Amino acid sequence: MQYFDRHEGGEKAILVHLDIREMIDPDDLEEFRLLVHSAGANELAIITGARNRPHAKYFVGTGKAEEIAQAVDAHGADIVIFNHDLSPSQERNLEAMIKCRVLDRTGLILDIFAQRARTYEGKLQVELAQLSHLATRLVRGWTHLERQKGGIGLRGPGETQLETDRRLLQIRVNQLKTKLDKVKRTRNQGRAKRTKSDIPTVSLVGYTNAGKSTLFNRLADDNIYAADQLFATLDPTLRRVKWAGVGNVVLADTVGFVRHLPHELVESFHATLEETLQADLLLHIIDSSSPDMHEQIDAVNAVLDEIGATAPVLLVHNKIDKTDELPMIHYKEQGVPNRVYVSAHKNLGVDKLVQAVQELLVGGLFEFNLTLPYHAGQLKNTLHELGVVSHSEFDDTGHEIVTICLAKDRLKELLGKYHLNPFDVLPLHQASEFLPELEAFERV
Repeated sequence: MQYFDRHEGGEKAILVHLDIREMIDPDDLEEFRLLVHSAGANELAIITGARNRPHAKYFVGTGKAEEIAQAVDAHGADIVIFNHDLSPSQERNLEAMIKCRVLDRTGLILDIFAQRARTYEGKLQVELAQLSHLATRLVRGWTHLERQKGGIGLRGPGETQLETDRRLLQIRVNQLKTKLDKVKRTRNQGRAKRTKSDIPTVSLVGYTNAGKSTLFNRLADDNIYAADQLFATLDPTLRRVKWAGVGNVVLADTVGFVRHLPHELVESFHATLEETLQADLLLHIIDSSSPDMHEQIDAVNAVLDEIGATAPVLLVHNKIDKTDELPMIHYKEQGVPNRVYVSAHKNLGVDKLVQAVQELLVGGLFEFNLTLPYHAGQLKNTLHELGVVSHSEFDDTGHEIVTICLAKDRLKELLGKYHLNPFDVLPLHQASEFLPELEAFERV
């Protein structure tokens, strides 16, 4: 369905970036160029300027608009991309003046997402975001505007073409929302099964190109696509991994964020972002080599606030191979890590990240020597499933002695679950550490 009689888009682009003084957090020009590159456009020229506030008609002012028109004519450009959000009337006025397709920042990001979507769910979400954005552009965008239906056998309800297009667009939006609701229910079913199985979810979030997918591959021993570009991966990826001391964990890799992420995307990708919303732990991946690190952290936190994420957050400073920092864990307080320094590319500090996740999910790990009675077969199987048994041998009486590395609270939980007295299975000095929590047991 063709909604607009507009200038055709293309890959030869003129870039426009203004410093608007009343905007508190102006977008970074280098990031804008990376976005354009990620969209596959060829940068012909960059036009910059400064204003106290946007011009009502052209955003950039009449003189700057004429400069853009001259640049388009001189370079033979077929699209002008703005690093700002334009109103529908500003887009229309600019296109009429410069005789060239105009795309704003939101449209640029939506185009990148459309290129990256691979799964059924991802394509649905991108189309919904595009239509939500397009709905605001259905204003005098056609040469056939206000044409009435009529003629013998053609008389209808008398809709204008604008009204017809709005109605058809709304029908498609409703269809997409219905399909995404089905996807949401399917995700909820899978999430409910994981919750019932007591499998924690760890979700990777962060600014685009911070290295989430590379780190995900390290943690999950996987090979999902990762590249040094913005929004290299769009569709969410879930993998189940087994970590010693924790057991099964579901890792979720999510779409990267940028400053001023279009609201249409946040709304459309809510089903995907619910993996973040429902996670037991968030790993906020940070590009520690970026000069805009703090602004990027703020941008991610803004999106997390918008979707209502409340899970604990572990800051993961990635790319320390570029900053010469050492791999280490920083603790907020004893036993509670809040920052980890790693390099996913060089595989530095990843073991420390796993340790920090373990401490946050199950507590600090300790070594215990368990003497298993003959009726402790279920406990033995569970310990092996968790991957916490480091050594096993039999004593003179035929009892198996296993050395395990496990959190104290987790061991206490397992002993209670299988009705085993700590003083029956642990050395006296270790069993005594469980006091005074042993009200459920009688000391032998």
